[in-house]
Amino acid sequence: MDAVYYNGSKKTFWQKVKEQKELVLMIFPFVLYVILFHYVPLWWWVIAFKEYRPFQGVWGSEWVGLQQFKDLFSDSGFWLAMRNTIVISFLKLITSFAAAITLALMLNEVKNMLFKRTIQTISYLPHFVSWVVAASIVISVLAPESGILNQILMALKIIKQPIVWMGEGHYFWWILALSNVWKETGWNAIVYLAAMTSIDPELYDAASVDGCGRLQKIRYVTLPGIAPTISMLLILNVGWLLNAGFEQVLLLRNPLVQDYSQILDTYVLDYGITMYRYSYATAAGMFKSVVSILLVLFANKIAAKLNASTVV
Repeated sequence: MDAVYYNGSKKTFWQKVKEQKELVLMIFPFVLYVILFHYVPLWWWVIAFKEYRPFQGVWGSEWVGLQQFKDLFSDSGFWLAMRNTIVISFLKLITSFAAAITLALMLNEVKNMLFKRTIQTISYLPHFVSWVVAASIVISVLAPESGILNQILMALKIIKQPIVWMGEGHYFWWILALSNVWKETGWNAIVYLAAMTSIDPELYDAASVDGCGRLQKIRYVTLPGIAPTISMLLILNVGWLLNAGFEQVLLLRNPLVQDYSQILDTYVLDYGITMYRYSYATAAGMFKSVVSILLVLFANKIAAKLNASTVV
């Protein structure tokens, strides 16, 4: 990188700030927002080491050291929430990746632009629907008596009686994963479609000369062309492995599937708000945040190495 000099000497930090003061002023509100709403609240983590009582205040509450964490790690409910979080995140990660890549490959092969744009628009729309509305649609579709899924399966003689989809724990994980696919596949496919536009068209011409059909072009030209993008996004998403989708789970869960729907975020909510165990819930949230930070740092390190090896 070229060194920056000012009157024959290297510019200081404040000289650079003065020179770019317009840009600094533009970014200042956003930096202030991040500090006020994302970093300042972190000081409340201190109550994870106390037995916090609201009427005693933060500093008046008793110090208990690591007792909250000992209670947390000895609670079977916490490890159940951890299991559900990891399984749900993993299912959503795999299904959303496979669906988005498949949709992008199919759209890339469509030659009629009007049809292609229509399909793209239709597939993008669910992304802009809030989970409040989306959850209502999912519950309606899966309703035992009036749900369209049961009616179709019974009409096709696949099942003899309605299935209570939302009442069976082993169905719930897949309902979360597949509803996430329906809502986000179109939006996620944008990245892969953009990556496909960077593939040299001469590679397709060369493949045609060699006698490759459409499927062979996808296998030998398109997929290798977007492989770096797939790898990078997959690694970066590993950093969010403990984020199973709080809003989606909160709106779709019910008491019948409690053992399969309790994730770390809802565990913190239940203990912190419902049971008024603020310190315990803070310890659980703090543990999740620290593990998530470590995962993000690990993913970033792997991504940096992958990117470096690709460039070289």
